[in-house]
Amino acid sequence: MTYAAVDIGSNSVRLKIAAVHYHRLKTLHEDREITRLGESVFESGVVSPESMATTIRALRRFHRAVQAHAVDKLRVVATSAIRDARNQQAFLAWVHSATGWKVEIISGLEEGRLIHLGVVSNEPAARGRCLLVDLGGGSCEITFSEHSAIRQIVSLPLGAVRLTREFLRHDPPTPEDLARMQGWIRRELHRAEQQIGYERVSVFATSGTAAALAGAARAAIKSSFKPDAKPGVRAWDRTPTAAVRKLADKLKRMSVSQRGVIRGIGPRRSEIIVAGAYVYADLLERFHLPGFRYSPMGLRDGILALMLAEGDTRTSAHQHFEEERWASVLELCRHYGIDPKRQEPVVQDATQLFEDLKSVHHLSADYKVWLQAAAMMHSVGKFMNYQGHHRHTQYIIANSELYGFTPEQRLIVSAIARYLGKSRPMPADRVLRFIPVEQHTSVRQAAVLLRMAVALHQNQSSSVPRFRTRATTKRVSITLMPGRRGADLELWALRKEADYFREVFARDLFVSLD
Repeated sequence: MTYAAVDIGSNSVRLKIAAVHYHRLKTLHEDREITRLGESVFESGVVSPESMATTIRALRRFHRAVQAHAVDKLRVVATSAIRDARNQQAFLAWVHSATGWKVEIISGLEEGRLIHLGVVSNEPAARGRCLLVDLGGGSCEITFSEHSAIRQIVSLPLGAVRLTREFLRHDPPTPEDLARMQGWIRRELHRAEQQIGYERVSVFATSGTAAALAGAARAAIKSSFKPDAKPGVRAWDRTPTAAVRKLADKLKRMSVSQRGVIRGIGPRRSEIIVAGAYVYADLLERFHLPGFRYSPMGLRDGILALMLAEGDTRTSAHQHFEEERWASVLELCRHYGIDPKRQEPVVQDATQLFEDLKSVHHLSADYKVWLQAAAMMHSVGKFMNYQGHHRHTQYIIANSELYGFTPEQRLIVSAIARYLGKSRPMPADRVLRFIPVEQHTSVRQAAVLLRMAVALHQNQSSSVPRFRTRATTKRVSITLMPGRRGADLELWALRKEADYFREVFARDLFVSLD
């Protein structure tokens, strides 16, 4: 298998192509271009035609590389700039027209989760207790991680392009420019400090700004490295906090052209490096951290690691991914006052129906996962209002952070959970409008399976009846084995589903008691 990941960021677009080799990823091709997509967004709220055109040219080049490497699976994501742009749909349509690609706009938290996955999958030293900092063009994701598991994550509007466009209007920046920017940075870091644990951690920083600061600091340390220092000492393994602050103070007094000749920074990064240096210096000092280690891993590496985990069930990464994905489902239930233990029997019965009726529905293995998630979360809408709670459930699932589910997959899960009770999915429904047409039949089939699983749990005060199924080409028979108090309600509820079952599966549903 060959995978490709495209990251459409606020400052640059990146491509990475990798092949699976002995259950690990081997990089085949990388490409990157600075496009400054976020510059106009952070000033006017829209992506400018010039930025769009520059980005599309780069994506067309990426498209040729993807075709040349015969990529089996591709994922294209956009981050802060496109999240904020009022004309995001025009940009997405242009990308689709030029490449045929469908772009996912991911949230800041999902971006942080994927960056974390990319780093811990490739940096053994990051698998202990660590703080990950990714400062991009539009946002800064800070993640506290312990033993490869995320404990807390926060996304802040502290991207280098965003801060430069909003605060640094002069070259070099004036003291007033810098004071306003630093006030904003410290306010946002205070918010992060209240949410993130960071005592005694290793700090890893990713993205171009971190690379530039590490390179410039390393060059400065090397130039002052004393010949009589202890042999084997590598003073530049970690970029010290003091070196970052010293570099920030130096850069603020220089013009763009002067900053551009500094080794490690370069002419393109010089335009936004002051803002990035201030964020890192203030963050490291406020959190009392000794410095950071730069990691070349990033969002695209996390996307690739996720595709590997999804596709190769024999890896420990797959098991870890499944555990984290299910944990996010359980956390959403708890957040909305739903006890996961009370929902587990519905999940089990939905799973049994899926397995027993494979010859009837022919759904992919992904739908088993999505059905299980919908079964666990199908009651979360009651938190808002019991009346019409299926509608509220759909909204909550579609708009919540669920790790391991793409935006399209969240919509599918939400649609499966939506159509319980008297409601039926119709092609013109708003819920289905944003789900690909080719998925509509599968969504309806999965919704029927969930309806049947819910029907088996009508009387929660009694023991739940067990059941067995038998399918033929014309008929599906379900035989209920009553609990201590019978199964009359479940028999009645399942028989009510017979007409819709026939409509969806073109087979009769016959329910009886053992």
